[in-house]
Amino acid sequence: MQRLRVRYAKRGRLRFTSHRDISRAVERAVRRAGIPVAFSAGFSPHPKISYAGAAPTGVASEAEYLEIGVTTPCDPEQIRSGLDASLPPGLDVLDVVEAGQGGLADRLEVSDWEVRLPGADRELAEVAAEKFLAAGTVEVERLTKKGPRRFDAREAVLGLTVSEGTDRIAAQVPGGPCVILRMVVRHMTPAVRPDDVLTGLRLVADFAPPVPPEVTRLAQGPLDASTGALADPLDLDRDKTRGGEAGPAGEHVAG
Repeated sequence: MQRLRVRYAKRGRLRFTSHRDISRAVERAVRRAGIPVAFSAGFSPHPKISYAGAAPTGVASEAEYLEIGVTTPCDPEQIRSGLDASLPPGLDVLDVVEAGQGGLADRLEVSDWEVRLPGADRELAEVAAEKFLAAGTVEVERLTKKGPRRFDAREAVLGLTVSEGTDRIAAQVPGGPCVILRMVVRHMTPAVRPDDVLTGLRLVADFAPPVPPEVTRLAQGPLDASTGALADPLDLDRDKTRGGEAGPAGEHVAG
């Protein structure tokens, strides 16, 4: 059985789609595209499609990943084209590679997030970011399926920067200033999400955006501790000729 690893984006209104609905859309698209997907054995066989590091509902992403098992060898570019054409606009297939050795989920160590805050004050945001990074721990509370849970939001944050741009959400503050936070967050248990970091900024500096933030995951993958670069997790699959060593292509500079 050949395994194909897929990077796709979740954009626009599709960011509000639940993971279950995305899974159903992918299964329908696989059928429409005529992909020879493999099925599990047993009384209730299901397509061999698995997901890794899915972003929360309500969050856009340029770096979502899934893996498809197929029964006959397929050309990755043809799979990319066919699957992309069969998915609804907003679920966009960006890359497909044949899987190499090792698990994909093990490579997804860190996420690079962009958080846009229309109408927020940049100076206040910079002060809040400085206080957050200077803190040893920042305990936040989130409501989970098992009830409220407290955890440290500071430990997972490897980088947090503040810049300014123009708001792109016309319904909120058309053409007005927009504070942009870039946060590089290590994947931990429990997972620290961008909204947890925003809660931490409010706790340490009373900083709260005036309108709901627009959150996008720009990348996720392994982190090179020596360079601070966030690498493309599919590089290991592409670069089989060099024994699986990741090359410089596809790197995202953290921070």
